[in-house]
Amino acid sequence: MNAQQKKNRLIILTLFAMTLIPFLIALLFKAKPELLQGQTNYGRLIVPPVLTEAAELTGFDSFSSENIQELSAHWLIVNVIPHQDCNEVCLDALHKTRQLQLMLNKDLPRTRRVALLLDNPDPKLAEAWWKDEKALLRVKPSPSFLNKLNGIQPGGLPDGALLLMDPLRNLMMQYNPGFDPYKVKSDLTHLLKISQIG
Repeated sequence: MNAQQKKNRLIILTLFAMTLIPFLIALLFKAKPELLQGQTNYGRLIVPPVLTEAAELTGFDSFSSENIQELSAHWLIVNVIPHQDCNEVCLDALHKTRQLQLMLNKDLPRTRRVALLLDNPDPKLAEAWWKDEKALLRVKPSPSFLNKLNGIQPGGLPDGALLLMDPLRNLMMQYNPGFDPYKVKSDLTHLLKISQIG
C-alpha cells in the first residue's frame, strides 16, 4: 500500500468517526439527561414526563366541574395544595401564579391556572383562598394521579410547590416553594415559543 492509499484510508476513517461520534454523544445524553450541564431552565425537569389522563382530575366545586374541559389543550400552571389548610406559603404561590399568568400577555389564552387539592379542605374555608379569582380551576386528583405525584417526589409535594403540565397532559416541570415567577415565566415563554400544541 502506497502513501496516497494510506492517506485516503485515513481521510475516510476520519470522516466516518466525525459522523459517528455526535450520534454516540446524543445517545448518551438521551440515556442520561442529567449529564447535561448549563441548562437554561430554572425549574426541575421531570424525566421522563409523567403522563396523566383527563379522567384523573375532577372539579372541586361547581364552577370547576362546569369548566373542567378548559384543562384540555392548554398549558397548565398547577398550584399544589397538599393539606386541608392553605398556609402563607401556599397563598403566596397562588398569588405568584396569578401574576405570572398576567405577565404572559399574548400567550395568556394558551394557559390555564389550576389549584390541585390533594386533601379535602372545607369548601367554605377554601373560598377565602381564591375569593377574587374568577378563572382559577380547583380540582381533586384520583388515587392513580396521587400515585403518579408520589413518583415525582416521594413523600409528597410541599406547600407552595408548582407544576407545569403540557397540553398532552404530561407533568413535565416542577418548582419548589418560594419560586420566582419571573423565572417560571422565562421557562414557560420558552416552552410556548417552541410548542406547536396548546
